[in-house]
Amino acid sequence: MSFAFGRDDVVMIVDFPDSVSMAAVSLTVKAGGTVRTRATPLLTVEEIDEAVRREVIFRAAGA
Repeated sequence: MSFAFGRDDVVMIVDFPDSVSMAAVSLTVKAGGTVRTRATPLLTVEEIDEAVRREVIFRAAGA
């Protein structure tokens, strides 16, 4: 955990077993109304390599 000046007062890096667990904690904390949070998922090099290898079919709007 680090303290910061600017838009964010505290920056924490936490490790959860999966995205659903993180969402559950985030929803619970936000429901209290006293703390605002923002989650930024971090990906490993291996996860980015996998993403690069995946074929994605995409057609832009109007194309």
